[in-house]
Amino acid sequence: MSNLHPFASLSPDWILSAVESTGLNCDGRMLALNSYENRVYQVGVEDANPVIVKFYRPQRWSREQIEEEHAFVLELEVSELSVVAPLLSAEGRTIYEHEGFLFAVFPRRGGRSPDLNLDTLQVLGRCMGKLHSVGALQPFKHRQHLSVANFAEASSIFLLEHDFIPADLRIAYTSLTQDLLKKVKQIFADKKDYSSLRIHGDCHAGNVLWRDEIPLLVDFDDTMMGPAVQDFWMLLSGDREQQLAQLSELIDGYETFYTFNPAELGLIEALRTLRLMHYSAWLARRWDDPAFPRSFPWFNTPRYWSTHILELREQLSALDEPPLVLY
Repeated sequence: MSNLHPFASLSPDWILSAVESTGLNCDGRMLALNSYENRVYQVGVEDANPVIVKFYRPQRWSREQIEEEHAFVLELEVSELSVVAPLLSAEGRTIYEHEGFLFAVFPRRGGRSPDLNLDTLQVLGRCMGKLHSVGALQPFKHRQHLSVANFAEASSIFLLEHDFIPADLRIAYTSLTQDLLKKVKQIFADKKDYSSLRIHGDCHAGNVLWRDEIPLLVDFDDTMMGPAVQDFWMLLSGDREQQLAQLSELIDGYETFYTFNPAELGLIEALRTLRLMHYSAWLARRWDDPAFPRSFPWFNTPRYWSTHILELREQLSALDEPPLVLY
């Protein structure tokens, strides 16, 4: 049996053959784009603009889950939100399959990284409000839910069961994560009145392009059911006073289109905890993909795990800090 990662079979000729199976005539130009979870390429098309082709990581999402992602983005596009939606075929489909790989074709769209000043944050707030007003119309049936079990418990179990945590740090990691899980579960239990809706799920500055003074939302690969505040907190930075000012602008713009439940602000540090734990496990789960050791050479070293445990200790303290509030 071959030890090669499945993505190793994506040769240039194979990729062009897959794209041409959709009916497009490729001109032979191809450029690999920065992507870790999937494989993404810009492919030239004869007498037309290049397209972006995304090959989904095998066994990560089912066809039904990808279809829900695409349907949601198309729904947002119809609502005049600036997103990059997959191209529809003549038959109205967005997903193709070639020799076992699911893939989709997107238009090429450009933009620059946003400067997250207060004016920009208010515009982004309006964008999020419109996104959530659509996201609240119906639930996902197949996409995952943002939960402690999925993002934290499963992560710690995976790292321990697969011996990623060094032997001399296992007791400290196990005790610390047990304390974190207990506190995070209690926070979610105390804030149980929040609503779960369709959200972007991974809304940070790297997934926003600024184009013609309009934010262009990209990469809905992690769209899920979750609280609205998940799409806010990664846009905040600086000390508490700076974050309060940023939050004020975000919510001011947001409520142009949708009402924000301020009780969700108490979830921010719990959500940060889930992300910290999930991120380490994500890297570990992908460690058999040659792209990951090349791109993250600092991961899975004794220094990394020592630093990670220190970061989790600091997060345990942060969970006891008073949450941000709206004035």
